[in-house]
Amino acid sequence: MAFQKLDIFTPEQVALAEFARSLAHPARIAIVTFLQQRGDASCGEIVGALPLAQATISQHLKALREAGLLNAETRGTSVRYSLNCENIKNFCHSFQCTLGTAAEPQA
Repeated sequence: MAFQKLDIFTPEQVALAEFARSLAHPARIAIVTFLQQRGDASCGEIVGALPLAQATISQHLKALREAGLLNAETRGTSVRYSLNCENIKNFCHSFQCTLGTAAEPQA
């Protein structure tokens, strides 16, 4: 069986790399920021707020969804996107732990 380079890393390291990669584009940061401020929005609403084509926004939404950063809820014929805050908090905490900068839990 062939040895893959990712096999030498822990699952946590691979997941953190995927998280970081999912945010490694300014358009995705803009989408996350917009959804953080707005709560939820359709693709069309995001397109109206950002100077990008609908196809570009859709590609970035797909990448964020696949990384677990977004929830997508179908409402009628529309899909509403919102942040998956629990996953984002978990990834951020794991990243802080990896860097040794996580605060101790308060009692």
